[in-house]
Amino acid sequence: MNPEDKVLLREVLEISKENQKILAKLQRTNRWSAFFKIIYWAFIIVAAGGAYYAIKPYADQLGDTYTGFKTELDGVHSVTSKFLGTK
Repeated sequence: MNPEDKVLLREVLEISKENQKILAKLQRTNRWSAFFKIIYWAFIIVAAGGAYYAIKPYADQLGDTYTGFKTELDGVHSVTSKFLGTK
């Protein structure tokens, strides 16, 4: 093997080692990114569940109020229809 080939082979080896370091960093970054994406979505799902349980009593109360209002409105309609003699 002549000296020029040896020099080229060493350069290729250096470049290959540098590429290996870069690829290892990219892989590590990709793994951390996937880990934090999972944490991010888990937080969003848990927060949505917590918000549901925090708002549920108010939504139930609103539904009960609507039902009571509808019952009262039906009663008023019944009284007016008897008073006016219509169905």
